[in-house]
Amino acid sequence: MNARNLSSSSAFQPVLTRNIHRPGSERISIYLDHGGYQAVRKALAMKPEEVIEKVKQSGLRGRGGAGFPAGIKWGFMPQDSKLPKVVAVNTDEGEPGTFKDREIVEQDPHQVIEGVLIAAYAVGATRAYVYIRGEFFLGVKRWIKAIADAYEHGFLGEDILGSGFNLDMSVHRGAGAYICGEETAMLESLEGKRGLPRQKPPYPTTAGLYGLPTLVQNIETLACIPHIIERGPEWFSSIGTAESKGPKIYSVSGHVNRPGNYELPMGISLSEIIYEHAGGIPDGHKLKAVIPGGVSTPMLPADQVEVPMAFETLSSIGSEFGTGAIIVMDETTCMVEATRRISKFFAHESCGKCTPCRIGSQRIFEILDRIEKGLGHPGDIELLLELVNGIDGYTFCPMGSGLVNPVRSAIQHFRAEFEYHITNKHCLVKA
Repeated sequence: MNARNLSSSSAFQPVLTRNIHRPGSERISIYLDHGGYQAVRKALAMKPEEVIEKVKQSGLRGRGGAGFPAGIKWGFMPQDSKLPKVVAVNTDEGEPGTFKDREIVEQDPHQVIEGVLIAAYAVGATRAYVYIRGEFFLGVKRWIKAIADAYEHGFLGEDILGSGFNLDMSVHRGAGAYICGEETAMLESLEGKRGLPRQKPPYPTTAGLYGLPTLVQNIETLACIPHIIERGPEWFSSIGTAESKGPKIYSVSGHVNRPGNYELPMGISLSEIIYEHAGGIPDGHKLKAVIPGGVSTPMLPADQVEVPMAFETLSSIGSEFGTGAIIVMDETTCMVEATRRISKFFAHESCGKCTPCRIGSQRIFEILDRIEKGLGHPGDIELLLELVNGIDGYTFCPMGSGLVNPVRSAIQHFRAEFEYHITNKHCLVKA
């Protein structure tokens, strides 16, 4: 593909999901038949620092939510460490509305294994651990089978492809805690401890799993790596926007005719995803609100859906890209009830390590619950905003900011509904 900017879907051909709808796509034979494990051969013929440089040049940013540049993260791994190095693969995917990583693992796990191989070679790691959400039963089976097949074909183990590079890989199930999507809590869980976030610094690249230098990467991020090596960083960086490059899998759910995963360029407009790819709003209803990146990102009203789906463009209008998981709400949605449900999730999932999150999330849910039940009091909205301001930026990990984003944005854009609930003791939408 010639180097050019592709923020429109018209000239875009999917690569991350190219195998997913092929029969038996999870099998190593299918992956090999369609060019699989060629990128790792190419990478093993390069110097590790050259591989890292190509990932930097591509502009790939992490697809797990934080959006940190992957190549820079790889460069943080110590080159002269006397300790063994580790790659930790994050398949926790606990963000409501996000289901892209699950589909990749279930339908094309060898694409991720190849990404792990290249990443491990680049940073000098000889051990890889897969952490997967415990509820993903099929994903666990697919991981186990794919890793066994990779060993059998010489892509894992000792002296991989005669290169002298060694890598062992294994699968470990989590227990279904949202907090374990945070990288240090995931490492704690991998070590057999309760999943609680660690103090940073030190960062995992310095002292991660069992104190070893550890590269933690998301599934979709790793799936991008073979294509960057095979097609070149120029190809990858030609897709998307100046600050958000490459293909992206958008998980679309809620009030749309065709919910599902859609691989499209970074920078495509939110409205195109909703109305063209996901089929628009059912039953002739009008769009009311959208959560653009999973429930921990700020909501957007209908008049802002022309925004390009990119890190920089969403932040410029007060939201966040997150995981790119789009939740669509039509005009029949009660925004008080939607916010209450989200707050209930966060109150339940708080790990309890720090007071603002542990207590604040419960208080927010209790207030929203009584407002929704017609028991709200004058001043409840102000109390919610006071709680939000007392949590945001004062928690041990980013979950504090995540839990207040939907509350703050719902009040900002739909305050009239909250006021109506409090004054009239019932819902404006269902009145």
